[in-house]
Order: sequence, then C-alpha cells, then structure tokens
Amino acid sequence: MNQEEVAKWMKTRVESEGELSQQDAVFEIADLFGDSFIYINDNGNEAIDRDVLISFRKMTAENVVWLRSEKMWRLRGEWDEESRLQS
Repeated sequence: MNQEEVAKWMKTRVESEGELSQQDAVFEIADLFGDSFIYINDNGNEAIDRDVLISFRKMTAENVVWLRSEKMWRLRGEWDEESRLQS
C-alpha cells in the first residue's frame, strides 16, 4: 500500500457517501491500511499522513471541499465558494 491508494480510498468514500469525516477517515485508514498512514499531530490527536492528504487534494481539487468547522470533506455543491475551504 502507498499514499496514492489511501487517497483513492478516501476519494471513493466521499464520492459514494457524499462526505467523509476526518475522524472516520483516521480510524478506517489505520484499520484498512495500517498505522504508517496516520500520525500524532501537535495537539496529540491522530491525523492523516500529509502525503496522503496531498495526493487526495490533487485527486479531488475540483469536486471536493473541506469544512473546517465540521472537520469533514464533502462533495462540492453549486452554492459553494470557489475555494476548497468552506465556512
């Protein structure tokens, strides 16, 4: 397994379910792909490997947005701002 495969899994989840929470992604990535794709961030929380996130961003640049307040990705709606980051 590599970061591209994990990012493809994330992309598939968002496309099939319409959204993916960061917390669900972390737990499922660890379970499906192993702990090498997660790390402990500065706040002491488990987080997704940065290389996975970079690959995921590239794959989903046009059709997925990040909701910071909800800590989740979802499919882009026609009402969304052009930025990937939505409020």
